[in-house]
Amino acid sequence: MPTLEREYTLPKLQNIDDIADKVYRNERLSFEDGLRLFHHHNLPELGMLANHVRERLHPETNHLVTYIVGRNINYTNVCWVRCKFCAFYRVPGHEEGYTLSRKQIFDKIQQMIDRGGIELLMQGGLNPKLKIEWYEDLLHAIKEKFGAYGIINHAFSPAELIYIAKISKLSLAEMFARLKTAGLDSVPGGGAEILTDRVRESISPYKDTAEEWLECMREAHKAGLKSTVTMMYGSVDTVEDRIEHLIKSRDLQDETAGFTAFIPWSFQPDGTELSIERASSFDYLRTLAISRLMLDNIPHMQASWVTQGPKVAQVALRYGLNDFGSTMMEENVVSAAGCAFTMPIEEMERLITEARYQPMRRTTQYQLLPNGVPDGSPLLNV
Repeated sequence: MPTLEREYTLPKLQNIDDIADKVYRNERLSFEDGLRLFHHHNLPELGMLANHVRERLHPETNHLVTYIVGRNINYTNVCWVRCKFCAFYRVPGHEEGYTLSRKQIFDKIQQMIDRGGIELLMQGGLNPKLKIEWYEDLLHAIKEKFGAYGIINHAFSPAELIYIAKISKLSLAEMFARLKTAGLDSVPGGGAEILTDRVRESISPYKDTAEEWLECMREAHKAGLKSTVTMMYGSVDTVEDRIEHLIKSRDLQDETAGFTAFIPWSFQPDGTELSIERASSFDYLRTLAISRLMLDNIPHMQASWVTQGPKVAQVALRYGLNDFGSTMMEENVVSAAGCAFTMPIEEMERLITEARYQPMRRTTQYQLLPNGVPDGSPLLNV
């Protein structure tokens, strides 16, 4: 039988020596630099540059990879926003909608404490029945019952917070003051998706705009609350959209210095309204490395092992990551979209050690916990 032959034309690699020189001189990269990096297909070169930035930012601790023992609690799945990329939500009145009881939440927290956990990541939907008093009562009760264990309430994404303020007829500043008093410790960076209105209008037209998301984080930082920032790429976004997202995050960090970490993760299409191919591991590593290069003022980069799997996350430790994220214990939002990786503490530490790094537990604010849990002694800053 005749052999069918195909001719493949490999793209010509662009020279990025001038961008590398800027990286080594610790000069800020421009939008155009980012665009060129996204079109540079030599992945190891991008990883080498990103790893250089990682080591420059953490000269005393570049042998460490941190992680936190915590769990997710999705306190409600009731949400009226109907984001096209989400397979988790149930509209108000749906038979599968739920709001966890106080006892259910407390049981989950106790399970976390029994595993040595300290970070409580609570996120849910935009539930019209829950106003600020519900959140205040919950935060206060958690601190009252579990405060002695050093529990950190890392809770409620900007979309939730904006909605809480709106239905409670409060300004963002007033809302943050009340929640902080009740026991809110920091804000997760979920719901950022891509910080361009073109993308947001396509995948989540009823949710907050890019500027509203940024303004919410600005007010959180003004209130003395630190936060993370995420980027969900791989839906309808272009590389230009991704770069704009990175620069907007960088600009706000210049203004407030409130972001502790950046977490990029790829859109998970299963069960959603978007028929889009799942982004590749190559794209994840490329996006991660470029994020590390562009975000010169956000100190930490966190793995997305929930979407990428533990092996890719392990490789990513050479692409700018210095943190493996949370053990989570439970995850319902991404898993609802067809992604269900789990990670025991022992496996997380094995993967870090195998990559020739030292695993180290931390707090939400990236304070090192050499003994594993807070013990009242001074904590080291990463």
